[in-house]
Amino acid sequence: MNNLKGTTIVACKRDGKTVIGADSQATLDTMVFKDGVKKLYRIYNDEVIVGMAGTVSHNLAVLRLLEENLNKYSGNLQRALVEISNSWQNANALHQNLEVMMIIANKDDMYIFMGDGLLVRPNENFAAVGSGSNFALGAVRALYENTNLSAREIVEKALNIASDYCIYTNNHLFFEEVE
Repeated sequence: MNNLKGTTIVACKRDGKTVIGADSQATLDTMVFKDGVKKLYRIYNDEVIVGMAGTVSHNLAVLRLLEENLNKYSGNLQRALVEISNSWQNANALHQNLEVMMIIANKDDMYIFMGDGLLVRPNENFAAVGSGSNFALGAVRALYENTNLSAREIVEKALNIASDYCIYTNNHLFFEEVE
């Protein structure tokens, strides 16, 4: 999973707003395959935002399960994700090679979900996944701790920094926000 070369997703929560941003580049091996790829989704009556890195079909399968579980558990994001994580880990042989990295957030919570069923709630009010995540995470931390920028501004600047260093990340950016 660490060799995934696909995209950068960044999230930040500040002043009652949570923003997830993504670049829009699709890479096939060493070639830019497409620009303008949708990697952010709003689900469950627009109350939950999801940023996805990895294989599209794998991510969309998890997104479908997440929507089903959100409906089943009346929008309880933590419960919906824990159920997916438990079922994923119990059926690990079926899912161990899924290239899925997601940041999922609502107005209260933020989570990272990985293809092996790993579910993490970040300790900080920010997170990053994908090929440029190390660059973006360093930028987010510095901006969050040393500026008064909004969540949107932090995410945008972090993605632009990641795009300067990660060849799998471009600077054609998209954002979703919940508050």
